[in-house]
Amino acid sequence: MGTDLTMGIASWYAIHTHPREEDRAHFNLNAWGVETCCPKLKNVRSDSFTGRVVQVIKHMFPSYIFARFNAENMLHKVRFTRGVKNVVTIGDVPARLEDEIIELLRSRMSPDGLITRHDEFDEGDEVYLKAGPFKGFTGVFNSRLTGSDRVMILLDAVKFQGHLIINKDLVGKKPAAAAPASAKTRKSTRGLASQRP
Repeated sequence: MGTDLTMGIASWYAIHTHPREEDRAHFNLNAWGVETCCPKLKNVRSDSFTGRVVQVIKHMFPSYIFARFNAENMLHKVRFTRGVKNVVTIGDVPARLEDEIIELLRSRMSPDGLITRHDEFDEGDEVYLKAGPFKGFTGVFNSRLTGSDRVMILLDAVKFQGHLIINKDLVGKKPAAAAPASAKTRKSTRGLASQRP
């Protein structure tokens, strides 16, 4: 991902929406013919009044969705679409996302936009990418993320290229006898991996 000036072709960008207007922005952008990616998570919680277990669907990145468009021709229209607050930029340039990041997200999404999750790793396990465009990247497995945590990681990924959203199917647990990790600090989370040490 980066801030090069290849704005004349359709690319993926992170869209900052108004609070709780992710779906509104998603549908309105679709009406303009703009392709979007709006991942969601299904959480299970106990109703505070009835005590019954209920399922709640929330956006994976609260107040953020992804959209693919030609920034040279569509940036103004996208920015002024109802539900959209702004397009994430670095400086004054829209921050373009690599296609692979969206493809990896979509590979875990059902047709209704829900991200499927299977916890096959333990908390604190050091993992690495076995295949794909980011083969060899490593991180630490952590499934306990709040929406605000995911947003901060998203913005780190866009602005500092410090994290990558990855497909869990491409992750393998590092053997116990593996060489010690680099002393360089590496931030990471479940579904996210730090850059190559």
